[in-house]
Amino acid sequence: MKILSEPIGSIPRSPELIAAIISPNTNRADLQKLYDKAIKETIKALEDTGSPVISDGEQTKSSFATYPLEGLTNLSPEGMRIDFKDGHHRQLPLLSSGPFKYGKYAVEYLNAAQQQTQLPVKQAIISASALSLIYPQDGIEGYTQAEFIDDLLNECEKDIRLCLEKGAYKVQMDFTEGRLSLKLDPSGGVLKHFIAVNNQVFDRFSQQDQQKLGVHVCPGGDHDSTHSADIDYADFLPSLFDLNVGSFYLQLASEPDRVKVLKIIKQYLKPNQTVFVGVIDVLNPVVETSEQVKDRIIEAAEYIPLSQLGTTDDCGFSPFCDDVSTTRETAFAKIKVRIEGTKLAEAQLLS
Repeated sequence: MKILSEPIGSIPRSPELIAAIISPNTNRADLQKLYDKAIKETIKALEDTGSPVISDGEQTKSSFATYPLEGLTNLSPEGMRIDFKDGHHRQLPLLSSGPFKYGKYAVEYLNAAQQQTQLPVKQAIISASALSLIYPQDGIEGYTQAEFIDDLLNECEKDIRLCLEKGAYKVQMDFTEGRLSLKLDPSGGVLKHFIAVNNQVFDRFSQQDQQKLGVHVCPGGDHDSTHSADIDYADFLPSLFDLNVGSFYLQLASEPDRVKVLKIIKQYLKPNQTVFVGVIDVLNPVVETSEQVKDRIIEAAEYIPLSQLGTTDDCGFSPFCDDVSTTRETAFAKIKVRIEGTKLAEAQLLS
């Protein structure tokens, strides 16, 4: 395919796997068997959609945001709370002591996926800016925020570098707190800080490696609800393209005014950057048609050069392991029409 198409990451887990994950009676060996089965089945189903690039569906991640915290003992509850429009919330933990080290690196997920397929595998990681929120406002005695940030940057760099060294097709940083930051601080100060923190990580990589790095943004997508869809994209996108990466994965299908967003992308997109526009609304249970997807791509191509245009889904289908608002069948059907619609658009635009 000449118009690139990539997934964001997460696929809904099976009811059997979710039950085993949340049950206190599941032993590690049995859970690992279910994990192995889930990875194998998910990758096979993704291959069957015709997707040229796949992921492991995040089948063994606790969530897209908290996997590096798994197994850590220097955490306490009651961290930052993220409220969603439907009334539910997610909450980060707080770091209780230093130093800060990851409990798990994303290369573990990448390695497991690569053993199940010959296709290129991309790997999603969490942003340094998101994890910066676990440092308590009152500080930690004997461990300053500056020391924490140094450790955080080193760990995030390691998370990315291990994936690149293992042969990841692309490493995608999930930056869903980007748009949310403008709700927390409408002045844009927090967003500016987040961009700077993440660029401190990206700037540790060569320009060649930066072309293998990407950033995903959306207004949140959990239990078919969002946390920051009310924040105007126009206030966020100009800063986003200051991130030093080659690929940007943007929620767009569910945006009420796509043309407005596309005009902003056209204005701020740099020559060495590729935009993967969301052509699948992951929060809508209705499966798009390939013709609808094609039309969304044709629309985007009026503003974005074909050499810098790709397609993706608005968000992961199940970024938290217990999210069952979308079925696996619906997720795979939507991915399949994304591929089919991209091919239709490609045939029309390149004929």
